Amino acid sequence: MDGYVPRLKAKYQEEILPELTKQFEYANVMQVPRLVKISINKGVGEAAINKKVLDEAVEELRIITGQHPVVRKARKAVSNFKIREGMPIGASVTLRGERMYEFMDRLITLALPRVRDFRGIPDRSFDGRGNYTLGIKEQIVFPEINVDTVGRISGLDVTFVTTAETDEEGIALLKAFGMPFVRRDAA
Repeated sequence: MDGYVPRLKAKYQEEILPELTKQFEYANVMQVPRLVKISINKGVGEAAINKKVLDEAVEELRIITGQHPVVRKARKAVSNFKIREGMPIGASVTLRGERMYEFMDRLITLALPRVRDFRGIPDRSFDGRGNYTLGIKEQIVFPEINVDTVGRISGLDVTFVTTAETDEEGIALLKAFGMPFVRRDAA
């Protein structure tokens, strides 16, 4: 795969970079926000009772991302949930570089349109520093997951970490990549 550049990476370099430079009047190309990493997390509280559920979550994340997940353990005990410190309670994957752009492309073009009653994603889940977290309710929206083999429907969180300093810059960056944001006014 020598010389291969993911579609969204090429789009960033050729279209998004000049567009954001003009929009926010950056003096230096290094000021332009860029995507640093995408972190995918899946919490599996049931893993305290059933180890098989954690193995399924790890396998699903591996299939979706193409990278082996890290098992996350509880940092402190929570007696109400029957969780002890050090118990495995989830899995996560951090994507960077080519895999990050490939995952984002698949998410925007294939997975999100498969969400039932999809009208766009909310633009309110920014953290104040340009990073965005998206909650996906069903892992079966990813075409890599075989619906017939899924034991139970579960969700996952996808966090886009950017170098943007403000939410306005972060939303402009992700919108330029093709994220289908929909304005949701506070009710």
